[in-house]
Amino acid sequence: MTVINNLPAHVLFVHFMVVLAPLTAALEIVCAVWPAARRGHLVWFTLILAIVTTVLTPITTHAGEWLYHLRRNPDPLLREHAARGDMMIYFSVALLVVAVALVALHIAERRRAGRRIVATVVVAVLAVVVGVSSVVQVYRIGDSGAHSVWGNEIAHLKAAQHG
Repeated sequence: MTVINNLPAHVLFVHFMVVLAPLTAALEIVCAVWPAARRGHLVWFTLILAIVTTVLTPITTHAGEWLYHLRRNPDPLLREHAARGDMMIYFSVALLVVAVALVALHIAERRRAGRRIVATVVVAVLAVVVGVSSVVQVYRIGDSGAHSVWGNEIAHLKAAQHG
């Protein structure tokens, strides 16, 4: 899917990614460090968000590749944006792995009255590392994309305003 309502689909999908990936990351951290959140339905909602994020990532990058190939000579910022965007699938899959681990931990905790401290700590550390790195990656992708699209435009607007 490359165009929606005569506009580049990438722009729409990017907005979903900018919301869903950090939201998934935040919910994973909450579920990992707060046992009450893990015991409720939040862990299942987090898994659903992780699945949606993972599915949406290649759709977003595919739509972005279509835009990228429309340019004859993509500037270095656009090439950087595309390279960072291509890496997002690894972060999305990592978010999905953490969500599955949280569900497994939730199921294990329900079956046993006792908690497995080591597994809980490992999943919590993994959730924080993956969550924070995923949010940072979304920021880096968006920053390079925004500079690629708007960097020269803002410079021209400022020059016109002062000139």
